Amino acid sequence: MDKLAIVVPCYNEEEVLETASEALRGVLDDLIRKEKIAEDSFILFVNDGSKDKTWELIEKEHATFPTKVCGVKLAGNVGHQSALTAGLLTAMEMSDVTVSIDADLQDDILVIEEMIDKFHAGNDIIYGVRKERKTDTFFKRVTAQGFYKLMAVMGVKTVYNHADFRLMSKRAIEHFSQFKETNMYLRGMMPLIGYNTDSVYYDRKERVAGESKYPLKKMLALAFNGISSFSIKPISMIMGLGMIIILCSILAAIYALVSYFTGNVEPGWTSLILSIWFLGGLQLMAIGMVGLYIGKIYMEVKHRPRYNIEKVLK
Repeated sequence: MDKLAIVVPCYNEEEVLETASEALRGVLDDLIRKEKIAEDSFILFVNDGSKDKTWELIEKEHATFPTKVCGVKLAGNVGHQSALTAGLLTAMEMSDVTVSIDADLQDDILVIEEMIDKFHAGNDIIYGVRKERKTDTFFKRVTAQGFYKLMAVMGVKTVYNHADFRLMSKRAIEHFSQFKETNMYLRGMMPLIGYNTDSVYYDRKERVAGESKYPLKKMLALAFNGISSFSIKPISMIMGLGMIIILCSILAAIYALVSYFTGNVEPGWTSLILSIWFLGGLQLMAIGMVGLYIGKIYMEVKHRPRYNIEKVLK
C-alpha cells in the first residue's frame, strides 16, 4: 500500500493546530483501517515562521504521536506558496502520495478518501474544487469569480474554484521540483505538470477558529503574481491600447485641421489638458507594467533559495 503524507502549511495557527491534528489523524486512521494507505502514513506540519506558539504545539503533537505527526520548521516567514513547496518537497522523500490542505479545516477532509480512490484509479493529481461559494462574503465571491475569468482571458490555465487542496503522486511532485522559479503560483503551475488529473467536489466550511491569513492585500498580491508569472498579455494589451490612442490622436488631428481651415477654431484648453493627463497616466502605467516584469526577471536570475529549513521532526 502507498504511504500518504498530509502536508499542512501553518502561519500563526495555534488556535486551530491541535484541532486540525486530531481531525487529520482521524482521517489517517480511517483510511488505514480500510487498507487504502500504509500504516506509517503521517501528517507533516510546516511552520512558516509563526510568531505564536505554533511550532511548540507541533513539537508537542510530534512527541505525543511520533509516528503520525511530523514537522518542518522554516527559518523565517517565506509566504504560503513557498512554505507549501517546502512541505511538498520534504514529503516527497518520505512518502508515495501527498495531500496538501490548509490548517483552518475549511476544506472538507472527508473527500481525502475520494482523492485516494481516484489516485488508485490511475490519476497523479486530484484537485479539490469548491462546489459553490456560499460561505464567502459577496465582495470576496464576486472578486474571486472575476479573478478566475481574468486568468482565463490572460491565457493562464487554472482549475476554477480550486485553491491548494490537492493530491499529488510522488512522480508529480518530482516533476514539480524541476520548477525553479522564485515567484510561486502553484495553482497555475500544477496544470503544467501534465499526467492524468481528476477533481473532487466539496462544500467549504467556516473556519474553525482564528483569522484568515489571506486578507484582501495578500489576495490581490497573489492575483497579480499569478497573472504576471504566467502571462505577458498585460504588456500586449497596453501595446494595443497605445495603438488605439494613436488612432484617436490621428482622428483628432484631422478634426483640428478641418476646424482650422473652415475657420471654426475653438480654444481646446480643456481637451488638451485632459489628453496630457490621460497620456501621462497611460505612460506611467505602461512603464510600471514593464518594470514589474523586469523586477520578476531580476528576482529569478539571482537564484536565491525559496526557503531555508531550520529543523525537521521525523
